[in-house]
Order: sequence, then structure tokens, then C-alpha cells
Amino acid sequence: MSERSEVSLETSNKLGLILIVDDDEDIARFVGISLKLHGFDVMRAADGLEALELIERARPDLCVVDLMMPHIDGVELTRRLRANPMTAALPIIMLTAKGLTVDKVFGLTAGADDYMVKPFDTSELCARVESTLRRNREYREVSPLTGLPGNTRIGREITDRVRSGTDYAVAYIDIDRFKSVNDVYGFGRGDEFISALARSLHRAVIEAGLPPAFLGHIGGDDFVIVCSPQQVRPLSEKAVLDYEKTTDGLYDERDAARGYVEVRDRRNNIQRAALVTLSIGVALSSGDRRFSDPREIIALANEMKGVAKSQPGSYVAVDRRLSAG
Repeated sequence: MSERSEVSLETSNKLGLILIVDDDEDIARFVGISLKLHGFDVMRAADGLEALELIERARPDLCVVDLMMPHIDGVELTRRLRANPMTAALPIIMLTAKGLTVDKVFGLTAGADDYMVKPFDTSELCARVESTLRRNREYREVSPLTGLPGNTRIGREITDRVRSGTDYAVAYIDIDRFKSVNDVYGFGRGDEFISALARSLHRAVIEAGLPPAFLGHIGGDDFVIVCSPQQVRPLSEKAVLDYEKTTDGLYDERDAARGYVEVRDRRNNIQRAALVTLSIGVALSSGDRRFSDPREIIALANEMKGVAKSQPGSYVAVDRRLSAG
């Protein structure tokens, strides 16, 4: 079984820390005041060298960088930030007095996320900062393997359901004996099994129709579906049948035909591991059973997944207790 990842339910109201990198003190102050009035925290660096030091120490959420500066200009600063794995994803908006298309292309090619020409409207700048930060957050919240929303977005979805007061269900899904796939075939093939599950769950969500169900990827082989209680059974049945059919084609032909893979244990003994199945744990928030804390229903769904794992084959375990107390 793979290690479990916890869903983060914490959200922040902070708009973000913006680093302004400009050798013109008047422009930097003007930009800083505008961003502060919009609710951002602001820092300033007079050139690229100082910016690198501040970024290392303060970890800003976004940089507004002037193109023309002494020592290290905006293009070189951007290139250095993009070359460093710790800052490669840092959003950058470039400011410059140069308005030629070739200059814009030059800045964007270096790795800037956006480009504005002086003089500029401060409302537009603030809007672009907010938009760039939003895109960056959305990008970071998506699983690079499956393209599905990650932990932060999952937490928000469940929080929204709690606040809405409507009936809903949380299904926690993972792959049984996934470790055997990685041990026998390697992580590359293991990723194929995870991607296949994402596709099977997505097809099940689409087929379930309205109201729209939510599908998220916690990490590894762990997924979450948030849906109406009435959708749990058809979603689960569709996902299990689709996934088991799909994974038959992911095994080597010999292993698929005999129905197991051979795995060596720590003592180098060969053990037989059955083909993968799914365990699905479901917690319901409906009727007399309501959850005020999203972490409670996630924990219960995870608990029910453990119950499902104690059963042979693919299994759906639904908590049907009437009172949360």
C-alpha cells in the first residue's frame, strides 16, 4: 500500500507578498503604494542582485521586475530565477519603457509570465498581478500526473459542501496491491495504473450526470470524489468495472492470463500478488448526520476505505451510522 497524503483544509486570506525590482525609486514607490492599497504586502529591491538575496530570504509570491537595471537586468534576473528549481515557478511580471514587439518577445522568452509597458495604469497592473497569482495557484493545485485538482482544491470543495448545508458524500478511493505493480514493473508502469484510474473515475463522474460530482487526486494512488449520496452507487460500479477492464491491458500478457504477479519479499522468496482492485470508503453527510468540520468526513471516509480493504476484490464500504456523536 502506498503512503497516504493528508488533505489540507487550511485556506489563507492573504493576497500575497510582491517584490518590486526597479532601480527607479519613484516608480517603485508608486507601484508599491498601488499594490498596498489593493491589499498586497510589498518589498522592494533596487537591482537584480538585491532581488536574488531578498527572494532567497523572503520567498515572495510574485515579482514585478523592471527590464533595464544595473548589475543584473530584468531579463538576466528572470533567466536565473527560472534556472533555479527553488524559484523556477515564481510568477514574474516585467515592466519596461520599451514597447517594441521584439522587446516584449525577448522578455517573455526569458520566462516572464506577463509584460507591461510604462507608463501603465495601476488598476491594470493590480489586475494582472491578481490574475497571474490566480493562474499560478491553479497550476500548483493540479496534479502533474493526472491533471486533476489536488489537496487544496479538494479541501475547498468539501468546505463549500459543508457550508451549503446540502446532502453530500465523500468517497476515498485507492488501488489495492499497487505496491506490487511498482515492485514488479517499476514506477513508470505504476504511473500508468494511476493515470488509468484517473480516467476511469473521470468517465464515471461524467456518466453520473447532474448535480456535477467533483473528482480530485490526493496523491499517489489516492483519489477523492465528492458527490450526492444518490450518485455513490452508480459512480462506484462504473469506476470499478471500467478500471478492472482497463488494467487487464496494463499487465504483461502472462501475468494478466494467470491472474497474479510474482513479487520477491525481503527474504528473496517469491510471493504471488493478485491483480489490482479498488477499495472505496464512503462517508455521508445527510439527514441526521451532519459534519461541521470537513476533516471529520475525510477521516471517516478514510476509515471506511480501511474497512473496504479488509474485503476481497474491489469493495465499497459505506458508513451508515445515523449520528455523528
